[in-house]
Amino acid sequence: MTTSGPRHVAIIMDGNGRWAQARGLPRHAGHKAGIRPVRLCVEACGERKIDVLTLFAFSSENWRRPADEIGRLMELFMESLTSEIDELHGNGVRLRFIGDRRQLSVRLQARLNDAEDHTRDNKGLTLVIAVGYGGRWDIVRAAQALARRCVTGASAPESIDEAAVAAELSLAGLPDPDLFIRTGGERRISNFLLWNLAYTELYFCDVLWPDFSIAEFDGALDYFGQRQRRFGMAAAQAGSGS
Repeated sequence: MTTSGPRHVAIIMDGNGRWAQARGLPRHAGHKAGIRPVRLCVEACGERKIDVLTLFAFSSENWRRPADEIGRLMELFMESLTSEIDELHGNGVRLRFIGDRRQLSVRLQARLNDAEDHTRDNKGLTLVIAVGYGGRWDIVRAAQALARRCVTGASAPESIDEAAVAAELSLAGLPDPDLFIRTGGERRISNFLLWNLAYTELYFCDVLWPDFSIAEFDGALDYFGQRQRRFGMAAAQAGSGS
């Protein structure tokens, strides 16, 4: 299958803490500096007609970090959401948050709900932000939902197929990511969208997230454009790559 531009880009924004430490700054300074490349990527996706951008903001494993760092992260998240929501809405961006919200403060949960409601009818870029998210949690939650339907007789175990599982996952209703980007030099997906990344093209770069630029983003898109996406088919079946 000849590769065109991606419809959905997913990013692990790694390296904020190391960026700050290299400059003798507290880790939360790196998280604050990481807001700039988020804006750049949102703008770039809009300009390049990418339908969905998913950002891994805070994983389920991140709850193990020091309480002070978590508190500052959540405070920054709240401030950023408050300051950016009007501009996002004005640009037609639709916000969607995925992850287990139960450990978030009641105030932050309400803010997430309000942001989703406020932008629900927008027709531009869908910006998905993963907060308290884990890929295994996502699959387990889907399995539980399907099991409950079987227990009540609403469906039979034999009727459960890939489509049924996908419909219960956090990204239900959205295309799977075509391109995954991870900054910061690590070469792993770290429990992110485990089901949805099955046939995603993986791009890793050494740039720390606060230094991520439009040039780096376009470099990832160029890499994607050179890939031949086979989805299990032989090369001859898929056609020539770009």
